[in-house]
Amino acid sequence: MTIFDAILQGIIQGLTEFLPVSSSGHLSLIQHFTGQGGEAGGSFSIMLHFGTLVAVFIAFWPTIWELIQEAFRMIGDLFRGKLKFKTNNPRRRMIWMLLLALVPLFAVLPLKDFYSSLSEDNSIIAEGICFLLTSALLLLSDHVVKGKKGPLKMNPRDAAAIGVAQAIAPLPGISRSGSTICTGLVMGLNREFAVAFSFILGIPAVLGANILEFKDVLEGTAQTAPVSVLIVGMVVSLVVGLLAIWMVKVLVNNDRFRYFGYYTLILGVVVLGLGIFEQVKGMTIFQMIHG
Repeated sequence: MTIFDAILQGIIQGLTEFLPVSSSGHLSLIQHFTGQGGEAGGSFSIMLHFGTLVAVFIAFWPTIWELIQEAFRMIGDLFRGKLKFKTNNPRRRMIWMLLLALVPLFAVLPLKDFYSSLSEDNSIIAEGICFLLTSALLLLSDHVVKGKKGPLKMNPRDAAAIGVAQAIAPLPGISRSGSTICTGLVMGLNREFAVAFSFILGIPAVLGANILEFKDVLEGTAQTAPVSVLIVGMVVSLVVGLLAIWMVKVLVNNDRFRYFGYYTLILGVVVLGLGIFEQVKGMTIFQMIHG
């Protein structure tokens, strides 16, 4: 893997991580059609996520800092026996909802290898199907009435639904930001809060994925790219990610998610068709070209 590959995939990761089109799906396609699939490609994908994670911290730092401060106050109340679920504090309420939304992730943790295998195999049929599912959710959310729920009006059912959407998002072709934001909109969250909740909710998931990957690297059970390539990829994904976050805020506020629904619909049909064609031929497009 070269520096050019790192820049290209960093741009794709930065844009698609936050735009509702699935970063994992696009990276899987790039690796599939360039012959860079397998564990090395999967490992590099995880590292690119670290760059976009930093972008989230930068873009939402005021809110994140308030949540961190409130979390310490909650710990203090816990030791004093004053911690309660019901609260009129919007930041504390948001923390409770974030914790509830994270529960489904633990339920699908045993499926980590299954999710990875779909990105690293020699077939793109799963990616095509998942792009179609993303399209359906994007188009559905575009027709819902604008919600008014903020942190204080959000309920456990809303959090659980968004959590389930995030839990299936590692499937290549399912957009994490798209699925969680759209689920929030369908559940009645206001647009600004749905975006903030979605991106902040993704922080523990991405951190967890990176910790597991670092563990594999240290144990020598996962391949990785050269350090210089990793650094370039992460920096590019960070910078492009900041731009993409700004774009998502504008798009959500102006009801433009349907355009991404059309895009993922067309992409899903094309990818599914190519995947079936490869299965019939018994070889990938890359193998056909490079024979």
